[in-house]
Amino acid sequence: MDGTNECSKGRTGTQNEAALLALMEKTGYNMVQENGQRKFGGPPPGWEGPPPPRGCEVFVGKIPRDMYEDELVPVFERAGKIYEFRLMMEFSGENRGYAFVMYTTKEEAQLAIRILNNYEIRQGKFIGVCVSLDNCRLFIGAIPKEKKKEEILEEMKRVTEGVVDVIVYPSATDKTKNRGFAFVEYESHRAAAMARRKLIPGTFQLWGHTIQVDWADPEKEVDEETMQRVKVLYVRNLMISTTEETIKAEFNRHKPGTVERVKKLRDYAFVHFFNREDAVVAMSVMNGKCIDGASIEVTLAKPVNKENTWRQHLNGQISPSPENLVVYANKEESHPKTLGKSPALPALLNAQHSPSPPEIERCTYPFFPGTKLTPISMYSLKSNHFNSAVMHLDYYCNKNNWSPPEYYLYSTTSPDGKVVLVYKIVIPAITNGSQSYFMPDKLCSTLEDAKELAAQFTLLHLDREHNLFSLDLCRRIWRQ
Repeated sequence: MDGTNECSKGRTGTQNEAALLALMEKTGYNMVQENGQRKFGGPPPGWEGPPPPRGCEVFVGKIPRDMYEDELVPVFERAGKIYEFRLMMEFSGENRGYAFVMYTTKEEAQLAIRILNNYEIRQGKFIGVCVSLDNCRLFIGAIPKEKKKEEILEEMKRVTEGVVDVIVYPSATDKTKNRGFAFVEYESHRAAAMARRKLIPGTFQLWGHTIQVDWADPEKEVDEETMQRVKVLYVRNLMISTTEETIKAEFNRHKPGTVERVKKLRDYAFVHFFNREDAVVAMSVMNGKCIDGASIEVTLAKPVNKENTWRQHLNGQISPSPENLVVYANKEESHPKTLGKSPALPALLNAQHSPSPPEIERCTYPFFPGTKLTPISMYSLKSNHFNSAVMHLDYYCNKNNWSPPEYYLYSTTSPDGKVVLVYKIVIPAITNGSQSYFMPDKLCSTLEDAKELAAQFTLLHLDREHNLFSLDLCRRIWRQ
């Protein structure tokens, strides 16, 4: 066991080695260290057959640097049988603060998340546990918009190995063109990593164009129990001119009266059904059908916790019913070069097997007399320092050398006699005949909410209209 005899905080190298040897003897698992990580198991004793499927692994963060497998493994065994425990190690012998735990079933992994996320592993030390997925998908940007899926697939197979498929989305305004980017699916994480290494330098060209390459964030898993309750369909690749009434009529065609309502944004829509059974049947019937000349794609919408940040609220259109607790996201609709996760902020995150960059923690610290302060500009900060859509919009305008967004306030009276507000936003740098301003279709009772909603709405539509934001500003966001 290389690396187990290094000194660590609180106990000697000999004590550390003895504890790990005792764990191996007790469990029968092997342990080896290679490439900066120490593997416990993989496979466990007596295991026959292939490794567990995707979705069985969890990522563990905020591990005390002087804590090792002899303390960690018993904690994670509470959730189920461990197939493999991988602890990331420093050369000094300390761990790097995070690990990956693969269970034998998805149910065990989900249980680990439920019972061990925010678990107090030591006094005052809380670990974080979330799902981990091997990332086999790359984002390729700056692709000529006239290229077809077949051409992109052929070219990617020519320059890289292990290509399984490419995902290409047609332009919202011209279905004969792509959106200037594609997602390339590889047969394994290793194949994707090798392809990224080959393409990443920035000098690699496809069809005479310098491309942008990074990891696409793995599709977020939604547990089967939750998906079994979904009765909303996500419909993409619609014509911009197609109306909600047309969509409702088409989805009602196989069984009249089954559609509750339709919410359409640009070239995609959410179709709400009264019953899940009717939604599933409609998905099967309507997927691949043509509406107003466009071949549509239909899937079940994926629920996302509504209590997350405004970025996650924008993953899909917020359901008009205030009593609903979830919004719906379909990440493949994201546009990594603009603001669009699905259709929200874009996200190109690091591949799994490396922890995602955390959000800036919102907290306060004591300000002591004599503390040295340095004047800075808000534009020198990273985008994850901003929590509101208003600040994000101002930040992105500045980064693109645009003048600040202009806010115009309007009011009216609600049916119950209250004064309600809405902002119109104008961005002079991109004002044109087709889109002279941005204004949401909802009114708010407070000034702050009205401004925030208008900024969210503007960010959402910048996703669809413009290919304006640099990759480094967007790397934080494609999640599905």
